[in-house]
Amino acid sequence: MSLIDKLVEQKLLAAIARGDFDNLQGQGKPLVLSDDSAVPEELRAGYRILKNAGFIPAELAHRKEIKRLEALLQYVKTDSEKKALLLKVSLIKSQL
Repeated sequence: MSLIDKLVEQKLLAAIARGDFDNLQGQGKPLVLSDDSAVPEELRAGYRILKNAGFIPAELAHRKEIKRLEALLQYVKTDSEKKALLLKVSLIKSQL
């Protein structure tokens, strides 16, 4: 074990002894691990941090918006509204 590992271990043990990790959100619950095998290994940590902070990649946001607009299409009554929604969908798809 390196010097840094030992120092980190000491700090963690001291924090545990002080109770710094008591009453954390999600304590006692299983971890929800997502399949990130499609993400390159060097990007996984960064993607996980962004995901946990509530950010999603632009591509995923576009796909969600497309699904939302396509679901909305079934409730549209006029042809002009339908054309406008289809135009938005095609514009978002072109950005993908």
